Amino acid sequence: MVTMIRLDQYLTERGDYQSRSRARDAIQRGCISINGKVCHRPSQPVGEKDAVVASDAASAYVSRAALKLKAGLDATQYSPGGMVALDIGASTGGFTQVLLEAGAAHVTAIDVGHGQMAASLASDARVRNLEGVNARDLDREILQGIDPQFIVSDVSFISLKLALPPALDLARAGAFGIFLIKP
Repeated sequence: MVTMIRLDQYLTERGDYQSRSRARDAIQRGCISINGKVCHRPSQPVGEKDAVVASDAASAYVSRAALKLKAGLDATQYSPGGMVALDIGASTGGFTQVLLEAGAAHVTAIDVGHGQMAASLASDARVRNLEGVNARDLDREILQGIDPQFIVSDVSFISLKLALPPALDLARAGAFGIFLIKP
Protein backbone atom coordinates (compact mmCIF):
# COMPACT_ATOMS: atom_id res chain seq x y z
CA MET A 1 0.00 0.00 0.00
CA VAL A 2 1.36 3.41 -1.01
CA THR A 3 1.28 6.10 1.67
CA MET A 4 0.17 9.49 0.40
CA ILE A 5 0.72 12.81 2.18
CA ARG A 6 -0.09 16.42 1.40
CA LEU A 7 2.36 18.17 -0.92
CA ASP A 8 3.09 21.00 1.54
CA GLN A 9 3.81 18.46 4.29
CA TYR A 10 6.00 16.39 1.94
CA LEU A 11 8.11 19.42 0.97
CA THR A 12 8.59 20.37 4.62
CA GLU A 13 9.52 16.85 5.71
CA ARG A 14 11.92 16.52 2.77
CA GLY A 15 13.64 19.71 3.92
CA ASP A 16 12.86 21.95 0.96
CA TYR A 17 11.10 24.47 3.21
CA GLN A 18 11.37 25.43 6.87
CA SER A 19 7.62 25.46 7.37
CA ARG A 20 4.43 24.30 5.72
CA SER A 21 3.38 27.92 5.22
CA ARG A 22 6.54 28.58 3.16
CA ALA A 23 5.90 25.38 1.19
CA ARG A 24 2.27 26.42 0.57
CA ASP A 25 3.43 29.80 -0.67
CA ALA A 26 5.84 28.21 -3.16
CA ILE A 27 3.15 25.80 -4.36
CA GLN A 28 0.63 28.60 -4.88
CA ARG A 29 3.22 30.62 -6.83
CA GLY A 30 3.65 27.69 -9.24
CA CYS A 31 7.18 26.76 -8.17
CA ILE A 32 6.49 23.05 -7.58
CA SER A 33 5.88 20.33 -10.14
CA ILE A 34 4.75 16.75 -9.66
CA ASN A 35 5.69 14.31 -12.40
CA GLY A 36 6.44 17.20 -14.75
CA LYS A 37 3.21 19.15 -14.16
CA VAL A 38 3.01 22.36 -12.14
CA CYS A 39 0.84 21.96 -9.06
CA HIS A 40 -0.95 24.85 -7.31
CA ARG A 41 -2.70 22.82 -4.58
CA PRO A 42 -0.90 22.49 -1.22
CA SER A 43 -3.25 19.61 -0.32
CA GLN A 44 -2.36 17.59 -3.44
CA PRO A 45 -1.56 14.03 -2.29
CA VAL A 46 1.90 12.74 -3.24
CA GLY A 47 3.56 9.39 -2.73
CA GLU A 48 7.09 8.01 -2.80
CA LYS A 49 6.89 7.23 -6.54
CA ASP A 50 6.00 10.82 -7.48
CA ALA A 51 8.77 13.03 -8.86
CA VAL A 52 8.41 16.27 -6.92
CA VAL A 53 10.61 19.14 -8.11
CA ALA A 54 10.97 22.53 -6.42
CA SER A 55 12.20 25.32 -8.68
CA ASP A 56 11.89 28.18 -6.24
CA ALA A 57 14.74 30.68 -6.01
CA ALA A 58 13.27 31.97 -2.73
CA SER A 59 13.83 28.64 -0.97
CA ALA A 60 17.52 29.45 -0.56
CA TYR A 61 16.71 32.55 1.49
CA VAL A 62 15.20 33.25 4.90
CA SER A 63 12.52 35.38 3.22
CA ARG A 64 11.25 36.23 -0.24
CA ALA A 65 12.31 39.82 0.39
CA ALA A 66 15.84 38.65 -0.34
CA LEU A 67 14.94 38.22 -4.00
CA LYS A 68 13.88 41.87 -4.18
CA LEU A 69 17.26 43.13 -2.98
CA LYS A 70 19.09 40.61 -5.14
CA ALA A 71 17.20 41.96 -8.18
CA GLY A 72 18.03 45.52 -7.12
CA LEU A 73 21.73 44.74 -6.81
CA ASP A 74 21.72 43.00 -10.20
CA ALA A 75 19.85 45.88 -11.88
CA THR A 76 22.05 48.64 -10.47
CA GLN A 77 25.41 46.87 -10.48
CA TYR A 78 26.00 48.25 -6.96
CA SER A 79 28.02 45.98 -4.73
CA PRO A 80 28.25 46.04 -0.94
CA GLY A 81 31.47 44.01 -1.15
CA GLY A 82 33.80 44.87 1.74
CA MET A 83 31.41 47.54 3.05
CA VAL A 84 29.70 48.20 6.36
CA ALA A 85 25.96 47.99 5.74
CA LEU A 86 22.79 48.98 7.55
CA ASP A 87 19.54 47.04 7.07
CA ILE A 88 16.52 49.07 8.21
CA GLY A 89 13.46 46.91 8.89
CA ALA A 90 15.45 43.69 8.88
CA SER A 91 12.67 41.36 10.09
CA THR A 92 13.82 37.77 9.36
CA GLY A 93 16.92 39.02 7.58
CA GLY A 94 16.37 38.48 3.86
CA PHE A 95 18.16 41.70 2.92
CA THR A 96 20.89 41.00 5.49
CA GLN A 97 21.46 37.55 3.98
CA VAL A 98 21.84 39.00 0.46
CA LEU A 99 24.25 41.69 1.71
CA LEU A 100 26.44 39.03 3.31
CA GLU A 101 26.34 36.83 0.21
CA ALA A 102 27.35 39.87 -1.85
CA GLY A 103 30.41 40.34 0.36
CA ALA A 104 29.41 42.97 2.93
CA ALA A 105 32.01 43.04 5.70
CA HIS A 106 29.44 43.74 8.41
CA VAL A 107 25.68 44.32 8.60
CA THR A 108 23.90 46.15 11.38
CA ALA A 109 20.29 44.99 11.17
CA ILE A 110 17.61 47.01 12.94
CA ASP A 111 13.96 46.26 13.45
CA VAL A 112 11.32 47.52 15.84
CA GLY A 113 10.20 43.92 16.41
CA HIS A 114 11.77 41.21 18.54
CA GLY A 115 12.78 37.61 17.82
CA GLN A 116 12.28 37.75 14.06
CA MET A 117 15.84 37.38 12.71
CA ALA A 118 16.62 33.89 11.41
CA ALA A 119 18.92 32.11 13.86
CA SER A 120 21.53 31.45 11.18
CA LEU A 121 21.91 35.20 10.63
CA ALA A 122 21.51 36.32 14.24
CA SER A 123 24.44 34.07 15.19
CA ASP A 124 26.67 35.20 12.31
CA ALA A 125 29.67 37.18 13.62
CA ARG A 126 29.28 39.64 10.73
CA VAL A 127 25.76 40.60 11.85
CA ARG A 128 24.78 42.90 14.68
CA ASN A 129 21.06 42.36 15.25
CA LEU A 130 19.45 45.31 17.02
CA GLU A 131 15.90 44.45 18.04
CA GLY A 132 13.36 46.92 19.35
CA VAL A 133 15.02 49.82 17.53
CA ASN A 134 12.80 52.32 15.74
CA ALA A 135 14.53 53.74 12.66
CA ARG A 136 13.38 57.24 13.66
CA ASP A 137 15.47 56.95 16.84
CA LEU A 138 18.67 55.82 15.14
CA ASP A 139 21.75 57.67 16.39
CA ARG A 140 25.51 57.25 16.64
CA GLU A 141 25.24 55.65 20.09
CA ILE A 142 22.88 52.93 18.83
CA LEU A 143 25.19 52.26 15.87
CA GLN A 144 28.20 52.34 18.22
CA GLY A 145 30.09 54.69 15.94
CA ILE A 146 29.57 52.70 12.75
CA ASP A 147 29.23 54.86 9.63
CA PRO A 148 27.18 52.85 7.12
CA GLN A 149 28.50 52.79 3.57
CA PHE A 150 25.56 50.89 2.14
CA ILE A 151 21.98 51.25 3.42
CA VAL A 152 19.03 49.04 2.52
CA SER A 153 15.45 49.23 3.71
CA ASP A 154 12.22 47.28 3.42
CA VAL A 155 9.83 48.82 5.93
CA SER A 156 6.09 48.28 6.16
CA PHE A 157 4.82 50.07 9.23
CA ILE A 158 6.65 53.36 8.84
CA SER A 159 7.18 55.68 5.89
CA LEU A 160 10.63 55.89 4.34
CA LYS A 161 10.26 59.67 4.81
CA LEU A 162 10.53 59.00 8.55
CA ALA A 163 12.83 55.97 8.53
CA LEU A 164 15.62 57.18 6.27
CA PRO A 165 16.70 60.67 7.46
CA PRO A 166 18.42 59.52 10.69
CA ALA A 167 20.28 56.77 8.82
CA LEU A 168 21.34 59.10 6.03
CA ASP A 169 22.62 61.62 8.59
CA LEU A 170 24.85 58.89 10.06
CA ALA A 171 26.03 57.46 6.74
CA ARG A 172 29.59 57.80 5.54
CA ALA A 173 30.17 60.39 2.80
CA GLY A 174 29.55 58.75 -0.56
CA ALA A 175 27.30 56.04 0.88
CA PHE A 176 24.59 54.60 -1.31
CA GLY A 177 21.56 52.43 -0.82
CA ILE A 178 18.65 50.50 -2.19
CA PHE A 179 15.21 51.12 -0.71
CA LEU A 180 12.02 49.18 -1.34
CA ILE A 181 9.17 51.58 -2.03
CA LYS A 182 5.65 50.33 -1.40
CA PRO A 183 2.46 51.94 -2.71
